[in-house]
Amino acid sequence: MKRNQNDKKTAAKWRTDTQLVRGGTLRSEFGETSEAIFMNSGFCYDSAEIAESRFNGQAPGYVYSRYLNPTLKMLEDRLALLEGAEAASVMGSGMAAVFASMMCFLKAGDHVVASRVLFGSCYYIITEILPRFGITYTLVDGTDLDAWRDAFCSNTTCVFVESPANPTLEVVDIAAIAKICKQHKALFIVDNIFASPLLQRPLELGADIVVYSTTKHMDGHGRCLGGAVLGSESFITEKLVPFYRHTGPHLSPFNAWIILKSLESFSLRMERHCQNAQRIAEYLEGHPKIERVLYPGLPSHPQYEIASKQMKIRGVSNGGALIAFSVGSKEAAFKLMNGLEIIDISNNLGDAKSLITHPATTTHSNIKPEEREKLGIGEGLLRLSVGLEDVEDLVDDLAAALR
Repeated sequence: MKRNQNDKKTAAKWRTDTQLVRGGTLRSEFGETSEAIFMNSGFCYDSAEIAESRFNGQAPGYVYSRYLNPTLKMLEDRLALLEGAEAASVMGSGMAAVFASMMCFLKAGDHVVASRVLFGSCYYIITEILPRFGITYTLVDGTDLDAWRDAFCSNTTCVFVESPANPTLEVVDIAAIAKICKQHKALFIVDNIFASPLLQRPLELGADIVVYSTTKHMDGHGRCLGGAVLGSESFITEKLVPFYRHTGPHLSPFNAWIILKSLESFSLRMERHCQNAQRIAEYLEGHPKIERVLYPGLPSHPQYEIASKQMKIRGVSNGGALIAFSVGSKEAAFKLMNGLEIIDISNNLGDAKSLITHPATTTHSNIKPEEREKLGIGEGLLRLSVGLEDVEDLVDDLAAALR
């Protein structure tokens, strides 16, 4: 193996932290230590014959950055190693990845089953966009396996879940749902953004496809948008790649480079995020002004046992970096947010900075109020993305705002 690159078989033998630093590395003839940014739109060929062979697939190489370029390829290879997937495809945002993961194979007449608690944009895609193309859907209680079984039809071809779900932190039994999907030959897509591949491995639990917003903890510094879809080689190359090449949701090489560099510290940051979140969740649960805390790392969480089984970091059960909690009313929620000095009000998540949002008026405001109530997204619910600050400063900030 040349020292300017590493192959998948060699990198697959490395442990996670080594893969995060060195996986997918491809150095140019200059031997740079940091990955290079290939900020070009196109490529040149030494002959017309070579151009033809690149386009018809007979010869390896790049043809256009809307398809792929060396910086994007490094990111795809590193993410595939991290996920334990055969292949990956990166895109311009997490929602581009979610949409492409479904639309690359769904057709008119198909039926989709999804967990009912979803991020607002995911909910919109399934309930508003898919029906325009003649695709029907059923939303179910993600924790009710009987409801999952009853929802399948002869034309069910796709199942989509978020676990933990945005914003209520609902956890579904991925392995159990995967078995039902296989019985019905439906492709099972898991949005793993909240847990990240460091805490949860959906493919190992039986999922077919995993989607991410790399904007979140992977970049982790609030700098750039990005998304990824991971799965089998056949799904990525035969279904997904033709779709995104011709529809254009490509990722900027510059953003790909930022995410590549951020992955080097990903596991260190994620451990700190989770440690801080556990401490804050325990504090909030003991506070008299907090009506309810939803955090998979607390025994009080409705799906604590499932979360403990499928969410782990370095082999130890972990609740992740997001917390949902209720203070009873919109007025109380706004008062708390406005009283914070360190924690920022923002609808983003997975940042080094702690961020808080009111889902009913931001991320899930496109869902009708009566439907939000059914989903558990009440007027008093807040979602807290725990950052990397000193955790005692965060506790003090919350305490002061609650006072």
